[in-house]
Amino acid sequence: MNLPLPWPFEREYMQLALVAGLVVGACAPLIGTFLVQKRMSLMGDGVGHVAFAGVSAGLLVGVWPIWTALVAAVGGAVAIEWLRSRGRASGDLALALFFYSGIAGGVVMTGLAGSLDSGTLSYLFGAILTVTGGDAVTIAVLGAVIAGLVVLCWRALLAVILDDEAARVAGLPVDRLNLVLAALTAVTVVAGMRVVGVLLVAALMVLPVGAAQRVARSFRQTMVVASTIGVTSAVVGLAAARQWALAPGATVVLVAAAVFVAAAVVGRPARQPAGPVGSVVPPSSTQDDGHERPGGLTPAAPEVQG
Repeated sequence: MNLPLPWPFEREYMQLALVAGLVVGACAPLIGTFLVQKRMSLMGDGVGHVAFAGVSAGLLVGVWPIWTALVAAVGGAVAIEWLRSRGRASGDLALALFFYSGIAGGVVMTGLAGSLDSGTLSYLFGAILTVTGGDAVTIAVLGAVIAGLVVLCWRALLAVILDDEAARVAGLPVDRLNLVLAALTAVTVVAGMRVVGVLLVAALMVLPVGAAQRVARSFRQTMVVASTIGVTSAVVGLAAARQWALAPGATVVLVAAAVFVAAAVVGRPARQPAGPVGSVVPPSSTQDDGHERPGGLTPAAPEVQG
């Protein structure tokens, strides 16, 4: 892969980094929009620490760490959702349990494997400039899965997030949809490991969404604007990292943080989302016409009856 692109992406390694950055920059805010609306912005952090335990397990048993991280992250995300939905633990307590257990288990297994080196640190903080062709393909496939499921399920997911009881009454499979969102969060974390690392991937899921909420007037607009900010942050961050020899993953996150600060200063204040009243009409009959709606971050709510 060596396309005739202008500086700073004329080199092959920068083009591979660009592919990975564009995919993660576009997909992470898509999932983050749902998590922020659900007030579980730290979900990505909790799952990221479980993913690190999966990376360590892969290094310990001699398996490609991406696959073991994916298994651990999906399992951890589903477990967090199960604890939260069954009332076994509150959302923040369930996150704390996996947050600290994941990082502790990862450190223990890394020590047993004797692999606490730059390779391990690349999963913690990202190593986007070392992305190979195989890595780029894997990230692109994971990104396609994320985008495809969001396109298919976003209306149903939005209805559940706004009012899960009303969605249940309307006949939506609430439990399964919550598990889908948890699994998509895990896949997003694993896709972003090589770009910004498990410790920073949650930032790309949240910061672009926070900035988009200051300018968007519907949930769909928020997703589009947030993904645009994520992609822009990846491109600008990679260019700045090459120009000034900076850590690329962290630079991408700092660009996203700068956009968030700028949007918070010049944009309108965020308002708390208002849930619907009454019963939710199934998403198949709900239309999002894209018209401007008041309320800043408030998404376009599903139609209500009575």
